[in-house]
Amino acid sequence: MIGVRDWNLPGGPQGAGKLHVRAWARAGADPGCLVVLVHGYGEHIGRYEHVARRLCERGAVCYGVDHRGHGESSGERVLVDDFAGVVEDVHRVVTQARTAYRSLPLVVVGHSMGGLVAARYVQTHPGEAAGLVLSGPVLGEWAVVDRMLAEPEIPDEPVDTATLSRDPEVGAAYAADPLVWHGPFKRPTLRALRVELDRATAAGRIGVPLLWLHGSEDRLVPLEGTLRGVLALAGPDTAARIFPGARHEVFNETNREEVLEEVSRFAARVAASRRG
Repeated sequence: MIGVRDWNLPGGPQGAGKLHVRAWARAGADPGCLVVLVHGYGEHIGRYEHVARRLCERGAVCYGVDHRGHGESSGERVLVDDFAGVVEDVHRVVTQARTAYRSLPLVVVGHSMGGLVAARYVQTHPGEAAGLVLSGPVLGEWAVVDRMLAEPEIPDEPVDTATLSRDPEVGAAYAADPLVWHGPFKRPTLRALRVELDRATAAGRIGVPLLWLHGSEDRLVPLEGTLRGVLALAGPDTAARIFPGARHEVFNETNREEVLEEVSRFAARVAASRRG
């Protein structure tokens, strides 16, 4: 049985707001690693319930947080002035998790914009993580940022839910989810993304194993743009899995079982290596 717990941490600018945190743990089991899940733009950690449960079944304990301005956390919706603050919010969650799981190897798993945040966490907190998993990450070049910033007004372009997954139920659930942001980007968030993309590329290689997952038919975050960012990060222990025909959300794709097994094996391997 997987137990789930929700609570709030101080967070946001100057810690004046609240961060909604969720943790998953398998009852009666001693976990072998700590996984922190980092969600993408406009969504929330509740969309990763199945990911967390699978990882817990494979020996992990999982934590995740709704970013400031997302989900059940406080703040103006999807407004981020500086992603360095979001990275530090993730560190607050890691620090809290460490009060219960002090010695477990940490694997950070980030999707889309959360991939950028996860990568920056590993870059700015060297020694904390044993491994990094990036799913359809916003890294390197993301043309939508520069295109929208060049517009006099940010266009209101809702996400085409068909680009998320080949499974139509995924798009329908996304469209109906009241915790998902369905409005336009905000200019300060786009500016902050541009800055953070450059920071990630400039900061260079990480010293831990990296697993990059991407759908070959990802039209939201095309893998060609991401490649430059991954090459800037990649160390000697780097693996890439490009899933043929898959779209943006590989954790929600029709072959999601294969994807989740890949992540589970990676987490187990790097945790065992760190403990050894």
